[in-house]
Amino acid sequence: MRTEISWISSRILGEAPCTLLGSTKEDYADIVRWMSYANSEVFPAIFDQFGPITGKVPYNKKQVDTGFSNLEKALAPVEDLLLKKPYLVGQRVTLADLYFVSLLYRGFTLLFGSNWRMAHPNIVRWWSTITQQEILKEKLGAIEFIDEPVKYVPPKKEDKKKEEKKEEKKKEEKPAAPPAPPAEKKPAPHPLAALGPAKMPIDQWKRTYSNEETRETALPWFWENYDPEEWSLWKVAYKYNDELTLTFMSNNLIGGFFARLSASTKYLFGACVVYGENNNNGIIGAFLVRGKDSVPAFEVAPDVDSFDITPLDPSKPEDKAFVEDMWAWDKPVVINGEERPIADGKVFK
Repeated sequence: MRTEISWISSRILGEAPCTLLGSTKEDYADIVRWMSYANSEVFPAIFDQFGPITGKVPYNKKQVDTGFSNLEKALAPVEDLLLKKPYLVGQRVTLADLYFVSLLYRGFTLLFGSNWRMAHPNIVRWWSTITQQEILKEKLGAIEFIDEPVKYVPPKKEDKKKEEKKEEKKKEEKPAAPPAPPAEKKPAPHPLAALGPAKMPIDQWKRTYSNEETRETALPWFWENYDPEEWSLWKVAYKYNDELTLTFMSNNLIGGFFARLSASTKYLFGACVVYGENNNNGIIGAFLVRGKDSVPAFEVAPDVDSFDITPLDPSKPEDKAFVEDMWAWDKPVVINGEERPIADGKVFK
């Protein structure tokens, strides 16, 4: 599906109607913003649902439920916007509409039943309009609404007694039955699962961070409970800051990276911030990792090579202060001796 979306985008950009890219620089910036938002916030939440349900990844009920919740949050501003406007940007169809609708394809064909559609009439109206565009009809074909979302069906357990009876009959009538197919392999456990439970449960730290004042309560609790024998701290810095443009796009890049780290949620906590301003910004952050090696936690994300990950020593005042600043977001970031304001950021928890 992502290949089809890339094909649609490249095909559109090679064709004549320049109105698809907006009529002003402001329109163009909004188009890019919506495409980035769809790619980093909406599609990962859709995949977290249809991936396990369709067997593309191992089934995990928590992942599916979280995906549903995240998708509802991500689509809420879209539903609100489309109550007042016919399209995402301006008064005409743009690339933002075509791209966003393409990313919703699996949602409408697998997840969005009649109840969901009743609760999101503006998105449904917009979807129906945009999918009538020739470029989408050509690639996606006719799309029918579903009554109920597709549900996960676990593999059936074999009934041994019935199997024995069938085998007896087969032995009487035919030669030996063909060998049974090999049992399905269970997904390999996360490498950090072998470390066992930590004295400081990461869930308790995440709750403390979420519910308490960061400087006043959460950080003192963290340092009181942090055990360097069980956990380690790491600086995460994006390698290609010179390629970053708009700050919201840099923040969307963080969101995509965090989505791909989801398999390590039990073993990671951290935050990355965007510092600077449009066309002059960077990404940096601090992470808590189970164990003393960062690789097992971060290697689940295919784009991890785009980041420099270096160890921090909290016994050094400057490293401890860096961790606190990255998790508190209440001070400018110092880069190469220069103070840079924090423009945005995300927390991985």
